[in-house]
Amino acid sequence: MNDSDHAERPARVAVIYYSATGHVHALAKAVGDGARDAGAEVRLRPVEELASEMLISQNQAWGRHRSEVIDEPTARVEDLDWADGIAFGTPTRFGNVAAQLKMFMDQAGVLWQQGKLINKVATAFTSSQTVHGGQESTILALNNTLYHWGAIVLPLGYTVSEVFGGGGNPYGASYTSGTRVGALDEETIAVAMAQGRRLARVSQVIGVAQEQGLLDVRQALSTRAEAGSR
Repeated sequence: MNDSDHAERPARVAVIYYSATGHVHALAKAVGDGARDAGAEVRLRPVEELASEMLISQNQAWGRHRSEVIDEPTARVEDLDWADGIAFGTPTRFGNVAAQLKMFMDQAGVLWQQGKLINKVATAFTSSQTVHGGQESTILALNNTLYHWGAIVLPLGYTVSEVFGGGGNPYGASYTSGTRVGALDEETIAVAMAQGRRLARVSQVIGVAQEQGLLDVRQALSTRAEAGSR
């Protein structure tokens, strides 16, 4: 593969998320749409549900959304290996990451040991019922895992004007649902799409640099591990 082939290769973006009633699902779709607009190849993947079917059936919105996505392919650790950039989405759970998404991220230990998560470009988005329900702390808590991976954490920042109209959260796209379950507003969709476009553009540059050997940390780690096992 020559340099022009590298330059033309689209970014590979995985949007991996957990959603109970559908708001984070809608955010994930918007992030994915934004990444595609920027030319990326996108995998949109919900993580597996951990809650019991009995518990889910007691919440009408939860059960309805579950039935809507039951046939969609779920996230696999291999999706993390495939991707140049990853967007993680989670509802706020007491100011923290939902157990379903955290369980998935905890399964990435094998990739971490092999150095395959180093230099992955990663960003996060979330939803909560109230404005002060923990949106920022949820994203910050999720980022702790990314630091251990050696990922390149990519905040949304105040990089586009839509951020101000969509709640002004520079950590990542976020949605405040209130007590209702319904469609996201146009401002929030615009922010999520902007985050997806930003992720795709940065991931394309980093992905190409990784393939060209300009970021050789993974190779050095692999060589050191092989030497230590002799």
